[in-house]
Amino acid sequence: MFRVTQRFASRVMQMRNAKAIIKRNYSQMINQMLQIQQMEICADPPSRGLIIGVYADEEDKNDAGILTQAGWRYNVQKTHGRLLEVLRMSGPMPKRGETRLLFAIEPERVPYYSAVAVIGLGKECLGYNPYEVLDEQKEAIRRSVADACRILAELDTDRIEVENCGHAESAAEGAALGIWVYQELRDPKKRMSVPSIDLYTTKDEICDIEGWRIGLQKAAAQNLTRQLQEMPSNLLTPTAFAQNVVEVLCKSGVNVEVKVEGWAESQSMHAFLAVGKASCEPPIFLELSYYGTCAEERPIVLVGQGVTFDAGGLCLKERQELYHMRGDMTGAAVVVATCRAVAGLRLPVNIRGLIPLCENVIGCNSFRPGDMVKSMNGKTIEVQCTDHEDVLVLADALLYGQNFCPKCIIDIGTCSGYMRQALDEAACGVFTNSEILWQQIKHASMHTGDRVWRFPLWNYYSKTVRSGGRSDVQNYGIGRGGRPCKAAAFLREFVPCGQWMHIDASNVMVTVGDEYEYLRRGMAGRPTRTLIEFIAQTICKDTAPKMGK
Repeated sequence: MFRVTQRFASRVMQMRNAKAIIKRNYSQMINQMLQIQQMEICADPPSRGLIIGVYADEEDKNDAGILTQAGWRYNVQKTHGRLLEVLRMSGPMPKRGETRLLFAIEPERVPYYSAVAVIGLGKECLGYNPYEVLDEQKEAIRRSVADACRILAELDTDRIEVENCGHAESAAEGAALGIWVYQELRDPKKRMSVPSIDLYTTKDEICDIEGWRIGLQKAAAQNLTRQLQEMPSNLLTPTAFAQNVVEVLCKSGVNVEVKVEGWAESQSMHAFLAVGKASCEPPIFLELSYYGTCAEERPIVLVGQGVTFDAGGLCLKERQELYHMRGDMTGAAVVVATCRAVAGLRLPVNIRGLIPLCENVIGCNSFRPGDMVKSMNGKTIEVQCTDHEDVLVLADALLYGQNFCPKCIIDIGTCSGYMRQALDEAACGVFTNSEILWQQIKHASMHTGDRVWRFPLWNYYSKTVRSGGRSDVQNYGIGRGGRPCKAAAFLREFVPCGQWMHIDASNVMVTVGDEYEYLRRGMAGRPTRTLIEFIAQTICKDTAPKMGK
């Protein structure tokens, strides 16, 4: 009896142990399942954002709004109509340049897009406005897409997909320009996150991938200009600028020739050399060559002013002006970026870029007011003000550009700060002796939104820079006011023949960041996209304006 009881007791103990083991294993399995479920719920999936557009009358607060085609498909197929319903419940439709953020719109527990940005595009009928000399639909796309991208970037979004909003090229420009920020010199841990951007497409839609690619190329060119402008002048000396250009352009199929001070002396570029005499940094002359068609085709010559820092020389600038004078090489940066974009787009055109690089500072060898210098064509120039060195740098480059028998010569510089009083940030100033060039650059700026405005190039201003009895021309001239026109009249003295256009970008060199959503506060990189569009349109006979009989 005792043995039976003992066996029973041992079996009971075994059963209890087995139950305990099963219970322990079961509890472990439950814990593992809960942990897996917890991980699935609390995992941090890739943060994706989507940008879609809505058309609405900005003056009518009760306008229910109409989604774009891509937006409507997403609304129906992915959210089952919830997106438009929530958008209308959230208030009036967003205006041009405004963004409405919507979260968790998709019915899935973990949505593919963590945030959807609905941007205002204005009325559906927007287009070219002759009074504004602007394609308002394209500009609305740029501004609104850029605003949405900046907002999504602040939320640490990893990837942003942008629908074409009716024009893929403008959408790409707005997105790429909007997320760009200069932070190369900041601590990597404190830098702003820059998301990747891509074109949003669906199976049922024909995507304009070529337009998107062109827009990215143009935006990348303007961002390159901004990067060069933002670099401190102690890091971007004439020599460092030349090194950067070689690294950037040689990968793109653009030939770069670096010519030193001795070469400039052999070419009798005394006006250019006089400006850089005071600096410890030697002047450099860059010659860029791109051949997109047969070598016999006459090239378009681009001349970019490359004063890497302009202190004004002995006629020293004021403290407030000096801060932004690292950007006095805007013309040079625009020419470099334009050449890279033209090569990237493989445009069938020949380009020759000329960039004189130097610094205008104070030193024991500074050129002085009253000095006389000779240009390449033998004309004597009286230096009335050392702070107006821009025209001296460009004069010899314009004369050298005649050697290539060009179709036309276009120079870009920052020759007069008085352009800001005339136009503020609205447009660049253009001076030209050719009505055809003016119509083409005006037509290009209408598409890019980076507008230009024509100023007079009358003999009245030419007389003011030729009135001195001691020399052929003076770099300042007589009379009050009209500084931008006098600078252009001075340059005209060194263009003996052919079509020529001078672009003064002084007023658009810096932006306060309030006027255009796609440009942050700082250097603006203008008018890079307009110049690229201008070159593209000169080879497209169907879009280039025609002269009347």
